[in-house]
Amino acid sequence: MKDAKTVVLDIAGKTLKLETGVLARQAAGSCVVSLGETVIFSAVTASKSPREGIDYFPLQVEYREKYYAAGRYPGGYIKREARPSEKEILSARLTDRPLRPLFPQTFRNDVQINNMLLSYDDENDSDILSIVAASTALLLSELPLFAPVAAVRVGRVDGKFIVNPTHKERAQSDLNLVYAALRDAPLMIEGEAQEIPEADLVAAMKVAHEATTKIIDGQLELRRKAGLPDKVFVEEPGDTSLLDAARDLSGSDLAETLMIAGKVERGEKVAELSANLEAKLLERFPEMTKEQFRSASDELH
Repeated sequence: MKDAKTVVLDIAGKTLKLETGVLARQAAGSCVVSLGETVIFSAVTASKSPREGIDYFPLQVEYREKYYAAGRYPGGYIKREARPSEKEILSARLTDRPLRPLFPQTFRNDVQINNMLLSYDDENDSDILSIVAASTALLLSELPLFAPVAAVRVGRVDGKFIVNPTHKERAQSDLNLVYAALRDAPLMIEGEAQEIPEADLVAAMKVAHEATTKIIDGQLELRRKAGLPDKVFVEEPGDTSLLDAARDLSGSDLAETLMIAGKVERGEKVAELSANLEAKLLERFPEMTKEQFRSASDELH
């Protein structure tokens, strides 16, 4: 299609394709990522203003796969596809984990990442593609993501490392490493192996990082092809005057209190300190709300 912008990457002999400009053009950012005939779509939407009264980042990651992606339909008595399966839930968590820490600590806008498996070739798993697609969609948006993320799976068959192995290769592999990274540093490492030496695991991580660097370069190239300027992320420091004052007033006393062995005694002492601290802070900050005090108290603990 004429509006499609595409980047094709060779990742260890396998073709990874990133595409944008066709689907979900009204979303904040969207893309389609494919490896072989496995294709996943990601769209990112966000509220225009922060949600009031919360002290956490309201990010929601959805990953869904339907039978049609493999050319099938549900059989048996119940033919309706309802709640997410365990595989879908775990894939959504895998996608959420490396991305959530890359937003500013004070960012409170609602963000939704919706990933949908469009096609499945029964060879290439889609969980790794979900991370790549979500990062690419976020990069194409104007949301304050610190940096793009890429992920690969590394296996080892007959002593040879394989990037993004097929299901058949994974069955023969003695290593299953999931590696997500920024350009200059690892971000998430998990997996399992059959008692391989530590040096081999480090070597697998180096192979993975080389592949993730190429994918990150591809994401940046796709943003440029879409006619968007390079993102420059500068996190604005929040107002820490309340937290600094709380640390000055109770930092050392709280540290000693938390070392009390008895649970009941410790809890009573913490409650007493908290009440005294709130009274002292109200003298300095008359406009302080209960929510602001709770947030500062959580930071102290």
